Amino acid sequence: MKFERDCAAVLVPQGDKVTLPAGSVGYITQALGGSFTVFVEGNLFRIAGDDADALGKEPPAPLQLADEADDGAVEELVWKQLRTCFDPEIPVNIVELGLVYGCTLSRQEDGSRKVSIEMTLTAPACGMGDILVEDVRTKVERVPTVTEADVELVFDPPWNQTMMSDVARLETGML
Repeated sequence: MKFERDCAAVLVPQGDKVTLPAGSVGYITQALGGSFTVFVEGNLFRIAGDDADALGKEPPAPLQLADEADDGAVEELVWKQLRTCFDPEIPVNIVELGLVYGCTLSRQEDGSRKVSIEMTLTAPACGMGDILVEDVRTKVERVPTVTEADVELVFDPPWNQTMMSDVARLETGML
């Protein structure tokens, strides 16, 4: 794969933001949840879904919600969006990994919705923590009627492998 244009990227696992120049050559190691992990010149980089065109891929389609959607339908779509958030090094979404501790919706005075999310990381020193938080915020704010996503990173209780779903344990070989 060759980058078709300059592209914003995040160095994995450090979390440093960089720009990969047009013409850079590499390959996609993971394409999950609308974002991509690419291997270029001996390093892994995370490419956001909005930059998929730089890789010759299609960006994610806009989310749709019926005009008469109730809070339950919105919450269902929020959880669907959370399941599109992946650590660039682990092929399991953050919900199945057990990283989302809570998700609540509230109505604003203007009828829009605010979503409050408590989540953690697999390791407190994870260099991708800020990137994952921003990915969650950005994806949840794409849900129609959601105007704000407040994502709080917490470390109590500390995450451990028992918080993973059976699907996640099977996928990672930790059964």
